[in-house]
Amino acid sequence: MEFLVASAIGILTASGLYLVLRLRTFPVIMGISLLTYAVNVFLFASGRLVIGAPPVLVKGVETYSDPLPQALVLTAIVISFGMTAVVVMIGLGAYLGSDDDHVNDPADEVAQRGDAS
Repeated sequence: MEFLVASAIGILTASGLYLVLRLRTFPVIMGISLLTYAVNVFLFASGRLVIGAPPVLVKGVETYSDPLPQALVLTAIVISFGMTAVVVMIGLGAYLGSDDDHVNDPADEVAQRGDAS
């Protein structure tokens, strides 16, 4: 089970980094979302991968799952949803303002064309 979760975290992280390095707005937003999911799964897995264990220490129970990472993941999901909405609106505004969704720097474009004075 641990190998499966670690592999899933690695795949989400690698896919997220690949998409963040793209030069378009939508893949960058999707990459940030995948990185967020990878961090959430990592936080959730840090609270022990136990099936059928109670979330709080009860008298007579030796194995329990930690409720703190679960609370942190719930909070992170809400925050990432709000931040994704903000980034989508910023990207949409930038696209509507310039009719292009490239993420690169305008000064680099001027230097590449050779129009720099």
